[in-house]
Amino acid sequence: MRIVLILAAALLIGVPRSNAQAVATAPSVIQDRSYELLREDEDWSFLRDRSLREDFWDPIKYISLRKNADDWYMTMGGEAREVWEQIGNDNWGESPYWNGYLNERYMPYFDLHYGSHVRTFIELKSGLNSFRRGGPRPIDEKKLDFQSAFLELSSSSNSKSIELRIGRHELEYGSGRLIDVREGPNVRLSFDGFMVKSRIDSWQVDGFALRPDEDNPGFFDNAPENTVSFWGLYATRSLPHKASLDLYYLGLDRKAATFQRGTAHEVRQSLGARISRPIATERPGWDFDDEGLWQFGTFGSGNIRAWTIATETGYRFPTVPLKPRFSVRADISSGDHPSSNTLGTFNPLFPKGNYFGVLATTGPGPINFIDVHPHIETALPHSVSVSIDWIFQWRQSLEDGVYAVPGFLIRAADGSHARFVGHRPGTEIRWQANRHLWFQADYGIFYAGCFLKETQPGRNLNYWALWTGYKF
Repeated sequence: MRIVLILAAALLIGVPRSNAQAVATAPSVIQDRSYELLREDEDWSFLRDRSLREDFWDPIKYISLRKNADDWYMTMGGEAREVWEQIGNDNWGESPYWNGYLNERYMPYFDLHYGSHVRTFIELKSGLNSFRRGGPRPIDEKKLDFQSAFLELSSSSNSKSIELRIGRHELEYGSGRLIDVREGPNVRLSFDGFMVKSRIDSWQVDGFALRPDEDNPGFFDNAPENTVSFWGLYATRSLPHKASLDLYYLGLDRKAATFQRGTAHEVRQSLGARISRPIATERPGWDFDDEGLWQFGTFGSGNIRAWTIATETGYRFPTVPLKPRFSVRADISSGDHPSSNTLGTFNPLFPKGNYFGVLATTGPGPINFIDVHPHIETALPHSVSVSIDWIFQWRQSLEDGVYAVPGFLIRAADGSHARFVGHRPGTEIRWQANRHLWFQADYGIFYAGCFLKETQPGRNLNYWALWTGYKF
């Protein structure tokens, strides 16, 4: 009943005003009304001009806080998301039954600006789980807590700016391979500490020192993980032909890190670079996203030497029917050789929850792996998109096992010399009903390869999910 009421309200609220009224109030400059992954990045200050208000929610996007001061205002917004997930043979048969469950997410936010130099941003989260066998996981349920809550102090000039943020934050950099908010699972990831965000001419440079939040299931009982520290510098700038360059250094300290070789104190440094160009939107063209990373440090009394190379190359035809895009990903990350004194297992740090798309919270993660991942996506009428992909995965090191997306071991090597882990075809259908409301359906089967069959159990893993969401 709750889902039905939400969807009914969404359909009514999402209806725009009449065409005549829209024409009468159309701005001469197109304003950015998109909803960002990080809601803190949205800027609705243009709605101080009441003639630009055309959406049902526009009155709460700019609420004046002080007379005769346009830069004192509050923005309100949020989202609701419902997901039914069904998994068969989880972990390739270690849980040999169908596990179906409902995840609900509710995330309102309040963005308050006290002039041009002071701001507070607060985003709440509530993740609820029903019907899951064995009960909810930490990524499934969080009764109520702060997702973000920070104070921002800033200064700016024409070409330079600096912002200091203190409190609880969300992080999302690059493609999300290393630092992401974990959008796929029901409960998103957040960090406590401070950030400095600066713009120097064409460079955007962020520095941070944080601890990841430990998600507890109750009300306002989250706390920073005192056994994990995370710090770094992340710089990005634009390049010619719409390309961009990212350069970064990331540090991680975990008091008790576990890999196949055992558990020990891990201090890991990561140096990397990424170059990318977005998907073509107006004329046919290539897009790419290439990244390389080297990791070093200590694990117990030994050293760390690990690496990864990740690539994605695509070509889109936006001027033909269906606007198809064809792409291929090819990635590799290092695994361990336990006979040496050097840990070789790559650590993806805090990657996105749906790293490989379909099978968002199941299946192998980007650790000790080689993959080839072709993908086709099309745009149908009425804002419907369909994508089909197929991933093939192998182990990079035959002496190391298979790990989950969050980084824990799910299948040890156990002496197997088989390299092929398996392959998974999948499909996704998404309908953007209006700018607020969307629906999505996912389906995938991970066919167990020689390694999974040798280490047992090696059943095929099945996954499907139905999603709906509403943002305002």
